[in-house]
Amino acid sequence: MKSNKDAFRDYLELEKKYSTHTVNAYLNDIVFFEVFNKGHFEQDNIERVNYSQIRSWIVSLVDQNISNVSVNRKMASLKAFYKFLLKTKQIELNPMLKHKALKTPKIVQIPFSEKELFDLMNQVGSPVGFEEIRDKLIVDMFYTTGMRRAELIHLMLYNVDLVSNVIKVLGKRNKERIIPILPIVADQFKSYLDERDSVENITDADYFFISKKGLKLSESFVYRLINSYFSRVSEKVKKSPHVLRHTFATHLLNNGADLNSVKELLGHSSLASTQVYTHNSLAELKKVYGDAHPRNK
Repeated sequence: MKSNKDAFRDYLELEKKYSTHTVNAYLNDIVFFEVFNKGHFEQDNIERVNYSQIRSWIVSLVDQNISNVSVNRKMASLKAFYKFLLKTKQIELNPMLKHKALKTPKIVQIPFSEKELFDLMNQVGSPVGFEEIRDKLIVDMFYTTGMRRAELIHLMLYNVDLVSNVIKVLGKRNKERIIPILPIVADQFKSYLDERDSVENITDADYFFISKKGLKLSESFVYRLINSYFSRVSEKVKKSPHVLRHTFATHLLNNGADLNSVKELLGHSSLASTQVYTHNSLAELKKVYGDAHPRNK
């Protein structure tokens, strides 16, 4: 008979369709709570805990200088676990029912400016060779599609349609979405594919982006690539693929795109996730308003 943890893993993987990374994070949090509960309350069965025991773990985590964001993530794992146990009738009361997340500071992501993007593209100019062409295309892909880093890394060769100029992206929870390719970027796709054909001994042949050794790109490689490129034109502390995704959304909204369209392009399940990007659009709107209104002259 499967343990509750094994059944929970199946639920996350098969029903919720979470990634392996997310599933492991959830289960690791549950194991850490099990260890804490056994050490402090000499209780092996976390299916029978009360909220005061969970509260003790929260206090212990905070005392270890673990951030509120990280504590909240661990509590989200427990909350999902006990909700699952309640749903499958393994418990009658959810000990997390009245839990409230710890307060966390709102972190406003600062996008790259349009000038920084155009300065970078001018610096890169006309790349030559497989790696230069690939790297410039990666930068342009993030900026013109708003893809997540994992989505770009796992983009399959057969999901790029240069006849219709669209790409099919597999997002979170295996949700597919179609993103158009701008004509200016389509030419780069063709150049990259020509160079890709010259790579010998391709191991990960189904993946669109590969290394010069024919392997699928790693997350750390893509992060370093974006950081290195934007260090040429930006002094912002955070220079990452996620900032480029944020930049994509902000620039679209600044130039008149409606929120629902941006939501679909980003692959968000609700408008609430997309509305975080309106902060910078509002700042831009205020600037335009202040510069243009006669009473502010």
